[in-house]
Amino acid sequence: MSATAEYINQLKQDGDFLTLSRNHEWHLEAGQFTLNNNTQVTIHDTGVIEFEPDCITSKNVVLSSAIHGNETAPIEICDELIKQIISGQLELQQRVLFIFGNPQSINIGKRFVEENLNRLFNGHHTVDGIAMNDERVRADKLEQYVSDFYARSEQGTYRCHYDLHTAIRGSKNEKFAVYPFLHGKPWKKSQLQFLLSCGVNTVLMMKSPATTFSYYSSFVHGADSFTVELGQVKPFGENDMSRFAKTKQTLTALISQKEVKYPEFNASDFELFSVHRTINRTEQNFSFPFSDDAENFTGFAKGELLATDGDNAIYADVEGEAIIFPNAQVAIGQRALLTVVPMQVDSRFS
Repeated sequence: MSATAEYINQLKQDGDFLTLSRNHEWHLEAGQFTLNNNTQVTIHDTGVIEFEPDCITSKNVVLSSAIHGNETAPIEICDELIKQIISGQLELQQRVLFIFGNPQSINIGKRFVEENLNRLFNGHHTVDGIAMNDERVRADKLEQYVSDFYARSEQGTYRCHYDLHTAIRGSKNEKFAVYPFLHGKPWKKSQLQFLLSCGVNTVLMMKSPATTFSYYSSFVHGADSFTVELGQVKPFGENDMSRFAKTKQTLTALISQKEVKYPEFNASDFELFSVHRTINRTEQNFSFPFSDDAENFTGFAKGELLATDGDNAIYADVEGEAIIFPNAQVAIGQRALLTVVPMQVDSRFS
């Protein structure tokens, strides 16, 4: 029996694609099999598995996790969904591609191995003068798998990508989503309703292109795509999965129902923010004046110190300027902090 046939037989029995991926950190031979309900299963690579049901579908759904390997709750959600599909407990009505982004970083319990994978998409994995590494190769491959998945969809069918994360820090708004820059296209109220159903009522609107996986799918493939932060990083076994019940229920409905109805849009249900500015680390000596447990969305008064970058002191320049994703340990040249300000639903939403 070949190695591919052996792992497929095991996968049919236990549905444990996560363990299979963790046992093959950077590469797994492609393979295919069919479930009893005639759903076609395609393993493209380690951490990349596609399901195509035997019915007419209208949606092409990408669900990714483990772009940062220590963000375990989304990994556990996707692991459960994959097992339920393979066991026949969950019958699909839509095409879905699951991605565990960085299996080796899962195994070592860290955000990344050599380089932050979520800074390498939209072509940033290949830069003149910068040596390739496993994460740069992986980013290139993940873009190809998503491109291939969407290219094989029926013309005109819906595309979406939800890149599931948990944040390093706690947050005043426990769950929040990042809406990629849309280059002048309107933000969609229907997507806010989907996020609300997931238990996410806080949304951050980006104002510029990014290197993230969600921006790639949005910009290159026109998908409704979000980075979804579901809480704070915890090790495997320490997540209170009841806190993610709404998210899992909504994702389950998305892939197992022909159509999903959400409540009527109400602007008061949401807390929306717009990016005010990006603060990059440019010097070795970079620090924040606030503690390591300062939460995302903590606001600062105008004139308060936000960061020190070498000899440059950076102050809040508007009242209530709030911090998102502060990380003083990023590589020089990368984003160390986003700041945001509140915004309202207006004519830019459709």
